[in-house]
Amino acid sequence: MRCPYCQTVDSRVLESRANDDQSMVRRRRECVECGRRFTTYERVEYTPLLVIKKDKTREGFDRDKIRRGMARACEKRPITSDQIDSMVDEVDKQLRMDFEREVPSSEVGERVMNLLREVDGVAYVRFASVYREFRDVETFAKEILQLLHQQDN
Repeated sequence: MRCPYCQTVDSRVLESRANDDQSMVRRRRECVECGRRFTTYERVEYTPLLVIKKDKTREGFDRDKIRRGMARACEKRPITSDQIDSMVDEVDKQLRMDFEREVPSSEVGERVMNLLREVDGVAYVRFASVYREFRDVETFAKEILQLLHQQDN
């Protein structure tokens, strides 16, 4: 692994730790040349998953795109970065279990909304308002009423 500071290829692993679901390994490393420490992450490389968009074009599944959308919906809410990362991991895991090569974008959005609904109603409504492209106040109000009804049950 190349040192991000001095670009030397030689480093040694000080500590390795798997995440909770054992899907990723975090390694703490030290450069043999400059002595600085850095962290690397190792995860299984899956076959590429393609997202079929509304206009029928396809693009590669992008975890970072999902994370950015969720982070934006969770701004100024009591949701930690670790919780967002866990939700992204969960969406990724669900999609790879249920779809082999291609997944409709609608399925990705629905799974993100389902997780956000469980964690924070405001973040859910924020994401849903962009994802479902609410055109008027009535549609927005209907979604909020539906959310409130689900929370009462």
